[in-house]
Amino acid sequence: MLNRYKVRLLVPTRPLGPKSSSLKISRNLVPGMATSTEHMTELSNDPWRRVSVVIVTHHSRAVIKDCLAEIGASAEVVIIDNASDDDTPDLARRARPDAIIRKNGVGVGYGAGANLGLMSVAREFALLANPDSRVDTTALTRLIEAADTYPDSALLAPTVLDDAGLYEPAHDVALFGRHLQPPRDGEQPPEGPICADHLSGAVVLLRMDSYRSIGPFDEAIFLYYEDDDFCMRIRTAGFSSILVPQAVVNHSGGGSVRPSAAYRWEKYWHMAWSRLYLEQKYHGAAACTAIALLSLLRFTAKTIGNALTLRRAKAWRDLARLFGTLGYLLHVPASRTVSRSRPVRTKAPSI
Repeated sequence: MLNRYKVRLLVPTRPLGPKSSSLKISRNLVPGMATSTEHMTELSNDPWRRVSVVIVTHHSRAVIKDCLAEIGASAEVVIIDNASDDDTPDLARRARPDAIIRKNGVGVGYGAGANLGLMSVAREFALLANPDSRVDTTALTRLIEAADTYPDSALLAPTVLDDAGLYEPAHDVALFGRHLQPPRDGEQPPEGPICADHLSGAVVLLRMDSYRSIGPFDEAIFLYYEDDDFCMRIRTAGFSSILVPQAVVNHSGGGSVRPSAAYRWEKYWHMAWSRLYLEQKYHGAAACTAIALLSLLRFTAKTIGNALTLRRAKAWRDLARLFGTLGYLLHVPASRTVSRSRPVRTKAPSI
C-alpha cells in the first residue's frame, strides 16, 4: 500500500514579499512511495506517452493551432467541439491528424464535454487543457514528477502565466470561504508544491484511477464553478489537489471564444445560476433561497444604477446575473442537454 502524505489546507495571507509565497501551509508535503524505475525511465524518455490530452473547444479557431503545436507527438489527443461554427474542428484536424475529434451539434457545456473526452482516455493521466493554453514538455514533466511523488494526488495544476508573462493564481481556498479572503493583487507563486482546496481548470493533470473513484463532472452545470464542485468532491473522496509551481504554462485567457454581447450575457447568466446550484448542492435549499433573494435585490439595484449612469456594459452584466438568478429560482435548466435543474444534496468537505 502506498504511504499517505499528510498536509494541512493552505490559508491565504497577504503577500509576504516579491520572493515569498503569499500562501501559507502549516506543514510541508511529505512524499509517498518513490517513483518506480520503470516510470522514471519512461518519464525521462517521453512523458507524453503517459498522457491523454483532452481539449474542449468552442469557437476556438484563433487559438487551437498554437495549443496543439506544443503537445508531444506521442500523446493521445481528444478534442470535444461544442458546436463551433468557425471551422475549429477542421483546423484541429489539419494541425493534429491523429487526434480523436468529436463534434457536438449542440453545445453541451464544459463539464459534459470534458466527460465525453475522458470516456476515451485509456492512459494513466488526462491533461485537461483549455484551447487557449500552451503546455510544453518541461511543464508536463514537472507535473508528472509531482504526481509520482505524491501518489494520493488526484489533480495537479501548474503555475499559469498570461501572454504578458504575468502570474495568474491557479489555486484558491474553497468556494464558500473565498469571499472572506483579502485581495490577491501582487501575489507570487509558492516556492514549492502545496495542497490546495481549489485548482483552476485552465490546465490540470488528472489521475484517471482517482477520477474513476470521484466520478464525472456534474453535467447539470453548463458553465462556471464545475471545477469548484469537482475539487470539493476530490477532497470528499479522500484525495488531494496539488499546485506544482515548478511547472509553468501559458494561458491567453478568454481567447477560446469570440467576445460579443451574447457571449457576455451567457457568461454572467451561467455564473449566477451555477453559484446558486452549488449553494443548494452543499448547503441546502433554504440557504440557496436566502442567497438568491438577496441577489435579486442586488442585481436589480445595480442594473438600474448602471443603466441610469449610462454604464451599459455593467448594466448588461448585472441584467444577465439577474436573469440567471431568476432562471435558477424558476427551475430553468442551465444545460441544453440535461433537464435536471436541481442538485443531489452533498455534504461539503470539512475545512
